[in-house]
Amino acid sequence: MSGHGHGHDRDHANTVKPMVDEITDFEVLEIALRELCIEKGLFTAEQHRLMTEYGEQIGPAPAARLVARAWVDPEFKKVVLTDALTASKEVGVDWLDPTGFGTPSDFYAFKVLENTPKVHNVIVCALCSCYPRPILGNSPEWYRTPNYRRRIVRWPRPVLAEFGLQLPEDVEVRVADSNQKHRYMVMPMRPDGTEGWTEDQLTEIVTRDSLIGVALPKPGVTTNVITASIPAIRPIVK
Repeated sequence: MSGHGHGHDRDHANTVKPMVDEITDFEVLEIALRELCIEKGLFTAEQHRLMTEYGEQIGPAPAARLVARAWVDPEFKKVVLTDALTASKEVGVDWLDPTGFGTPSDFYAFKVLENTPKVHNVIVCALCSCYPRPILGNSPEWYRTPNYRRRIVRWPRPVLAEFGLQLPEDVEVRVADSNQKHRYMVMPMRPDGTEGWTEDQLTEIVTRDSLIGVALPKPGVTTNVITASIPAIRPIVK
């Protein structure tokens, strides 16, 4: 009977497959932490569901509006650069919504980094995938990969070149590393050829990638699809 039982187990293992092919360490940690927080009463399962639904439906549109308004309104731009949380409310984003106590770690500190003719900013989370989700939406998949996270802090120019962004040598590249308490977003420079444009017209050309810092806004370019790319110069091999 023992041999028969083992044979049955082998047959069962060969025919039944898991619901997903793989679960990452981060996913295991998220599940464990979420269930512990609910058990301890830090938030309810309903609040978590509400936050998840909120996170899934937002995108980069509020952030694009924030930048476009700052381009046309110098006084608003001052608020964006000194008190980004207050400025966010002007484009419909309250970082304390929708749960009433803030999204997990996201609202603690938020800063908008201004690009200039001599300084170009790019954001990353070298440790994991911290990202200003309430105003920029969910992060793109490449933002969370080890190749981007580890390399952008060491070789920013070659990595930006892989995105098709070639910067002059006299432009300083600054990498802002997000963490549990701080979130960053880039305010790209207003491109030439947009003189006289309305706020709505400008909003359309502020793409997600330009808000991360791996692209520049251009008149007529309203897509976030990266078309110009080259193989990694210094790839990270697991």
